Amino acid sequence: MKLFLTSKIWKEGKHYVAYNPELEVASQGKTLEEAKKMLKEAIGLFIETAKKFGTLNQVLRENGFVKKEKKWLAPTILISSLEMKA
Repeated sequence: MKLFLTSKIWKEGKHYVAYNPELEVASQGKTLEEAKKMLKEAIGLFIETAKKFGTLNQVLRENGFVKKEKKWLAPTILISSLEMKA
């Protein structure tokens, strides 16, 4: 199964935090590349565990994925700027 997912990565102190909003999975690394690698590993483990428990389809549906023609389509993630007064 192939899923096309989004990642958001930012620096927090000395580490990079990597986050996937579709599955709400996060990880971190000392470098940008390590954070990406660790996020992929965390998502892989998340999916593997859901398959093991027989809940992957339920988890994907609950997170907004839609199954069409035997493929899971990720929910649309909209990113926009907001101007706020603080």
